[in-house]
Amino acid sequence: MLSTSTQLPDIRTDFPASVLHLQNATWQRQGKLWSTLKELCDLLRIHTTSALADEEFLFQHVQFKTGQRIHTIGQPFETLYIVHSGFLKTVAIDEFGNEQVLSFPMKGDLFGVDGIHSRRYSSEAVALSNCDLVLLPFKKFTALGRAHAELEHAMYSVMSRELVREQAMVSMLGGLSAEARVARFLVSLSERFAEMGYSSKIFNLRMTRHEIGSYLGLTLETVSRTLSAFNEIGFITVDQRSITIRDLDALTTLRRLPPSTLRAKQARKARAAAQAAAAADVPPSSESSSTA
Repeated sequence: MLSTSTQLPDIRTDFPASVLHLQNATWQRQGKLWSTLKELCDLLRIHTTSALADEEFLFQHVQFKTGQRIHTIGQPFETLYIVHSGFLKTVAIDEFGNEQVLSFPMKGDLFGVDGIHSRRYSSEAVALSNCDLVLLPFKKFTALGRAHAELEHAMYSVMSRELVREQAMVSMLGGLSAEARVARFLVSLSERFAEMGYSSKIFNLRMTRHEIGSYLGLTLETVSRTLSAFNEIGFITVDQRSITIRDLDALTTLRRLPPSTLRAKQARKARAAAQAAAAADVPPSSESSSTA
């Protein structure tokens, strides 16, 4: 096994000048510096053989701050990106400057694939929080694929996984009501957070209501109104960007919200049940003293 000190100069030369310039502008020394091939495979949820685990390749990390662009539309394609931590959005921008959110990459996601065909990125990636990304230069990826066919197949499987997710979103947009779209989005986030080892019931929305609407094909007002309605009838609890899932099954099976009058009745019933549960938790001494 080569030492890290002897490996680093050779590996750094694999990075294009544009990436190294970006790295110099955004690098934070407190972040992780390098990942091994095995760590990369674990992050992507790829099964590794002993041959892959023993490989001496290292992959560099770069940190980005909230609001920074990772790549822009039309920029020459050289690198794939893997999210080690943080949250991002990828967007398409039309000739009038209108933004369409395409995805919200999170830990373990691969993005930048749209640049392979034309050798230029067709979307823009922006950090929604401070992010730690692993750089996978495409030349290095193809070289590894030639040396390890099983790794190449696994990486194509990861790309296919992202494509299937996008296709599922397109299918959902065409067949569901606005309320059901928001509900499925929350369910999807819950599942993604569980995959990352975080709470599936309580999480923060890193994206704005406007960005959620762009992703789901809805207006900002519709997203805000729907989240408020879910909060009112007890499906979720909303505190600014903090979401607590109260009834995952209801969100999963929701097709359309009931009329406002029925929602009000359900809300009163939910409040009464909550008050009854709270009263049942009050110690007898407290009840007697309050009566006195």
